[in-house]
Amino acid sequence: MEELVERRRGKLHPAIARAREAVRATLAELPQGTTVLVACSGGTDSLALAAATAFEAPKLGLRAGAVIVDHGLQPDSAHVAATAAEQCRTLGLDPVQVRAVEVGSDGGPEAAARAARYDALRDAADELAADVVLLAHTRDDQAETVLLGLGRGSGGRSLAGMAPAVGRLRRPFLEVPRATTAAACIASGLRPWHDPHNDDPQYTRVRVRHEVLPVLEEALGPGVVEALARTAGLLRADADALDLLAADVAETALSRAEGEVRADVGVLTDEPTAIRTRVLRQAALEAGCRATDLTAGHVAAVDALVTDWRGQRWIDLPQGIRAIRKGGFIILGPDVTG
Repeated sequence: MEELVERRRGKLHPAIARAREAVRATLAELPQGTTVLVACSGGTDSLALAAATAFEAPKLGLRAGAVIVDHGLQPDSAHVAATAAEQCRTLGLDPVQVRAVEVGSDGGPEAAARAARYDALRDAADELAADVVLLAHTRDDQAETVLLGLGRGSGGRSLAGMAPAVGRLRRPFLEVPRATTAAACIASGLRPWHDPHNDDPQYTRVRVRHEVLPVLEEALGPGVVEALARTAGLLRADADALDLLAADVAETALSRAEGEVRADVGVLTDEPTAIRTRVLRQAALEAGCRATDLTAGHVAAVDALVTDWRGQRWIDLPQGIRAIRKGGFIILGPDVTG
């Protein structure tokens, strides 16, 4: 491997060094003996992550393995998964597990595949007693996520993009460009798989990647991806602070009983919009709405029951949930209009 040649010459390819540095920063605070799993598709980003993790984890006293999710969406998916697993084993990761999943249809093909993948990763982490699962999203993925959120009008939390850490999930590469992971794979002699879905314009993210971002780079100059990712970080800090404030208000404003969630209009009326809408979104989620289906438009309509009450009827929300104003409360549930 080219990496070995360069190490004998007393130097390491800068892309490999950058990938390892990012992984080391993510893993440094974990207790020795922690089991870490890399979510590896066999693509460029996840193979670079697998290689960096295989190198860094043992130095920190961590056990590092990998999970390959076979979505079964292409005729050769089993072979692709087996090849990715073999590369992970060659890198020294152990345990390495392939998990086949069935992808449903809820929310469209992208959302359904993502849901199946995260379910599989959670199950693998439970089975293998892993405390951390590493995902290979890069700075470019973050920029695409911000643009998708902007196009959907999804609000500040969506524009904040992907978080570096959520529960067991960690994303070491959020500040690493996709070009760096590609260079790291080449320098390490790895053989990434190219997912044909990454070039299929039927997927919104692919159109953003190959059509929207190049236009923005041409019109605004280089650095758009970096700027979008930086914006996500700034907005995430603001969103986190607002979420904490909203959680305090929710303790007083929300109550639960008999399959319903009630939001006290008197408590919410004088709260700023950013706090009030967060509390109402939490109420809708607790009532049974899925986060992926609950839009800013839904929340705004429920908010109008608080701020612009004119005797209007109920609001229909995803998963058959309704919101209605009765007796000084916004009541949310599947059967609140009887």
